[in-house]
Amino acid sequence: MRETVTRITQNMVLGARQSKWVAEQIGKPYPTMMRELNPYDQSAKLGADTLLEIMRVTRDISALEFMAKELGYQLAPVESRKASGLGEE
Repeated sequence: MRETVTRITQNMVLGARQSKWVAEQIGKPYPTMMRELNPYDQSAKLGADTLLEIMRVTRDISALEFMAKELGYQLAPVESRKASGLGEE
């Protein structure tokens, strides 16, 4: 199956091994978040704001890197964020 932003984000959350903690940190009920991350559930969608919060909490920018690559771009951290450890992967 083709990679999607939703599937990548689902893997980010499940890979954090603390998916309930991630839901708590982003202010979403766990079942709601997991529905939004289910690529087969067409009734619930992952919003851009939720995606941003998930990336902040997990410190995983895989979904952002995927989007950039799909659009023909590359990401580079801003130097001040790199120095703080927030921009490094």
